[in-house]
Amino acid sequence: MVQRVMKAAGRDVQEIRFCGFGGQGVILAGYITGKAAAIIEGRHATLTRSFGPESRGGACSAAVILADQRIAYPFLHKQDVLVAMSQAAYVEHIGQLVPGGILITEKDLVTVENPRQDIRSYAVPATRLAEELGRKLVLNIVMLGFFTCVSRVVDPESMRKAIQSSVPAGTEDLNLQAFNKGYAFGLEHGVNG
Repeated sequence: MVQRVMKAAGRDVQEIRFCGFGGQGVILAGYITGKAAAIIEGRHATLTRSFGPESRGGACSAAVILADQRIAYPFLHKQDVLVAMSQAAYVEHIGQLVPGGILITEKDLVTVENPRQDIRSYAVPATRLAEELGRKLVLNIVMLGFFTCVSRVVDPESMRKAIQSSVPAGTEDLNLQAFNKGYAFGLEHGVNG
């Protein structure tokens, strides 16, 4: 089991927001993260989601809380990790990221102006990395790989198992390649996974 490095107020609780626009797989990314922690690792997890009425292109967010004890309130109080896959989502949610938190952005879709000095900030070209695999649609899984590497809140093997059991039949290998590509990108850029 990987050592968890995110702690909030002395508790072993992680509050994570995945956000972007519909069609990027934001909700699936949150679902897989919660499933890896709860079903595979035996921890507690909640998932709340919000999205606009549009099937694609509207604002979308998945809020995940992971804890070693029961979670009394399923909504985020403060974000320990923010994964932003669109500019509008970044602008909307960056203010709730705690000092010492982790910001992960999609490098080609999010411009970070006036970067905060009190957080760890990473940019990953997830869309380009997904396109290298031949399917732009797996950018969310690339982001999950990178997120797993830099946040270390869930064991990589737990995430791989959750991905295999959560993606459409026949796409498991492609999605695992996407996860591994994102994870390797994190390792290549000085992150100890």
